[in-house]
Amino acid sequence: MGLALRLVRRLERWFELMGAEYAYMATDKSNEASLRLFTGRCGYSKFRTPSLLVHPVHAHRLRVPRRATVFRLGTGDAERLYSSRFAHVEFFPADIGVVLGNHLSIGTFLAVIDDGSGHGGEWRGAERFLASPPASWAMASLWDCGGVFRLEVRGASRVRRAAAAASRSLDRAARWMRVPSVPDFFSPFAGWFTYGLGGDGPDAALAAEALFASFVNMARGRAAAVAVEVAACDPLRRRIPHWRRLSCTEDLWCMKRLIGEIDGWDWARSAPGHSIFVDPREV
Repeated sequence: MGLALRLVRRLERWFELMGAEYAYMATDKSNEASLRLFTGRCGYSKFRTPSLLVHPVHAHRLRVPRRATVFRLGTGDAERLYSSRFAHVEFFPADIGVVLGNHLSIGTFLAVIDDGSGHGGEWRGAERFLASPPASWAMASLWDCGGVFRLEVRGASRVRRAAAAASRSLDRAARWMRVPSVPDFFSPFAGWFTYGLGGDGPDAALAAEALFASFVNMARGRAAAVAVEVAACDPLRRRIPHWRRLSCTEDLWCMKRLIGEIDGWDWARSAPGHSIFVDPREV
């Protein structure tokens, strides 16, 4: 038995002792060695194929859709909305209040699209929102990954480093030009992670765009990039601003049931939903 296989089986035994019913792992579709180990030898099933979308932070601000109004929610209101509207989403944490109250959680925000009904004027609390929600809205929370770890890109040539530095200088000097500058990824940098993204309505994707653009603007001077992980069939993903070269659409999650099937149903083999809730503590 190889070292990797022994490690996985030891982890699975520990999961069972902790009361877990399922185990899952994340890898890249091109990681053949990992897939052979988990799906070939350990009995995992290919489960979900989310995409990690990343946008760099510039000196200039991203444009936020004019029809959108973004509100910052208190922890209590955020927990109420998540528990009421997102409890059915895959991987939604039972201790959502603990997640939102963590010192690394920057805040929760709600974007409302103005449709002329007057919903976009002011925030009136979670209960009134749930009783009479706007036609189109989206909400998400931010997590400061820089409080735990830093990232760094290595191996770039001097030419690439110089070009990136020149783009930043031009962006700072002439922000009106909206130069797509490259942050200093070649030194340790912080990143922000967007979690709990969801919404409803015909213009929910526009609201999600407003949220993510606002997050990138908020990160100026505090992080070099903002990321979000979305399900393959999430209708909100089409409007989320991101750079393809920084993003990853080849993620693969695999899952295994650790105990026997109940009533013949196995979550690991179920059809995917429209969205997922990525717990930021696992990033």
